[in-house]
Amino acid sequence: MIDRLPREPGGRPEPGRPVALSTLVARATAPNPGMMTGPGTNTYLVGTTELVVVDPGPDHEGHLDAVAELGVGRIGWIVVTHTHPDHSPGAAGLARRTGAEVLGFSERDGFVPGRAVGEGFELTGAGFTLRALHSPGHASNHLCWLLVEEHILFSGDHVMEGSTVVIAPPDGDMDQYLESVRRLLGLDPPLSSIAPGHGALIVEPAAALNDIIEHRLAREKAVADALRRAGRATVDELLGAVYADVRDELLPVARYSLWAHLRKLAADGSARADDVADIEAPWQSVD
Repeated sequence: MIDRLPREPGGRPEPGRPVALSTLVARATAPNPGMMTGPGTNTYLVGTTELVVVDPGPDHEGHLDAVAELGVGRIGWIVVTHTHPDHSPGAAGLARRTGAEVLGFSERDGFVPGRAVGEGFELTGAGFTLRALHSPGHASNHLCWLLVEEHILFSGDHVMEGSTVVIAPPDGDMDQYLESVRRLLGLDPPLSSIAPGHGALIVEPAAALNDIIEHRLAREKAVADALRRAGRATVDELLGAVYADVRDELLPVARYSLWAHLRKLAADGSARADDVADIEAPWQSVD
């Protein structure tokens, strides 16, 4: 069925409507839309006569049935970007349906890979090579997957279209995240596009990556300035000033990214806390 999909690289993701993004890539979006997932989690099928599935998504029977049917008889591998509940839980169910081998960074959060892989690992099938790029920051076990033939990056939650990802310590780390994003700008040859875990295909990857870095550094400055003005404050006391541009329903999530910024400032020597491991602890600026 994958051969008969409409070719719509610029189309918006729609659950239940799979499309082809390139000669080697098709996208099927899971029916789990929401505040944190946008239209839903994107599942990608890569290859022609042999297929690898990138991020099977949640353990949703209808979605897994649809993915298995799209690649019927050709799915040999399932790879995940990370083990958050909207990306990896479907791996076991899809493997049962297809007999495919499951690959990921490590066993965690209920995810059990048949093969644990990391930085530089290459998965080769008929007409495609996927290269794993370890990209910690959003999650310590995060892998982006680079399609070598078309220079498309399957970015999971490392890069999302239309929004910024939450960095939630202690597993999330803002300094590691920024370094992982900068690394993508230095790839040679450069990326042609980014296929994110949520949202549409990103066709100007360098601009998107630079926007992420600029946005994060501007937010870091806002955190540092707010802390300096306050003298001494907790994450929650800083939240309204730093994230005044964010909808109220997102503030409980944004507080984790604010905490991640404070921890980065502490590592840089610009801030200190009574306990950096406690999100409730007071912070103060270091001049």
